[in-house]
Amino acid sequence: MSEEQQPVLTFDGVEYPISDLSVEAKAQLESLHHAEAEMKRLQVQLAMITTARNAYTQALASALPKVIQNTKKAKPKAAAKKKKAAASA
Repeated sequence: MSEEQQPVLTFDGVEYPISDLSVEAKAQLESLHHAEAEMKRLQVQLAMITTARNAYTQALASALPKVIQNTKKAKPKAAAKKKKAAASA
């Protein structure tokens, strides 16, 4: 018959049988498991949100009017300077 293996925690290269851990150590280990699970859940959620953001960016680019690259519009500051110069002349 094979002997059943007891769960072991390996931490900093040292193996600790779970059954030998203190109540506090077991509680900290459980908290660590919950934190890691939450991090994985949030990583999945971030990946989904990033995908949605990329889709919205592409949709926005498609919805904007096309711009001819060689055409430049006057900048507001330049237009204001021209008006000021014309008024003082």
